Amino acid sequence: MKSRTAEILRTVTTATLQMQLMKRGLRHCTMRGVRALDAAAPRLVGSAYTLRFVPFREDQDPLSRLGDTDNPARRAIEDCPAQQVLVMDARGVAHCGTMGDILAMRLKVRGVAGVVTDGGVRDAAAVREVGLPVFCAGPAAPATPAAHIAADRQVPVACGGVAVFPGDMLVGDGDGVVVIPAPLADEVAVAAAEQEGIEGFIFELVRAGRPVIGTYPPTDAVRAQYAQWLAAGRPPVQ
Repeated sequence: MKSRTAEILRTVTTATLQMQLMKRGLRHCTMRGVRALDAAAPRLVGSAYTLRFVPFREDQDPLSRLGDTDNPARRAIEDCPAQQVLVMDARGVAHCGTMGDILAMRLKVRGVAGVVTDGGVRDAAAVREVGLPVFCAGPAAPATPAAHIAADRQVPVACGGVAVFPGDMLVGDGDGVVVIPAPLADEVAVAAAEQEGIEGFIFELVRAGRPVIGTYPPTDAVRAQYAQWLAAGRPPVQ
């Protein structure tokens, strides 16, 4: 992925990105049931570093495993690279936390871009104070061992009903989280920026009284008018 791609992805919405993915035949890239823990937190942009949980089983002792240096959950906190997104497959179990404020702070200090989990988050108020972009199923008091065992990391996972492969690009905003397959990230970012450019022009046309029919989606005539508007330096739309 080009560095310019990440810059573009910080400026376009998840709604626009999903539209561009749909145009390329990908209809299942927006997570379900995963929302920003703090609406005021920064947008989320980064490539995926994955962690997979499996259901708790009675012959395992998840409490003692928390201190195990090989515990995949703890290793993920320490090994997820800066500017990447820790993506947790919690099987959609919203009533159990997958992270709390201490782990959130460690990730922020290490420069990780954010967290996406389809499970819950403990100590939600304190996590919000950390300021790390966190997208989750909502607050939950029980700790991870109440429902999960960390199984492995950097493998394909399911999060919010979407397949996530290590290295996929994630973008999160007020509408949710979109997963962009890594090979498509550059072209989708450029196309999304172009879409938002012309849609901004169309918005101004509609504000000025233009009917939607014949304007949106843009016809060839509207596209030509948009090109002329750009060439003229974006004057006020009458």
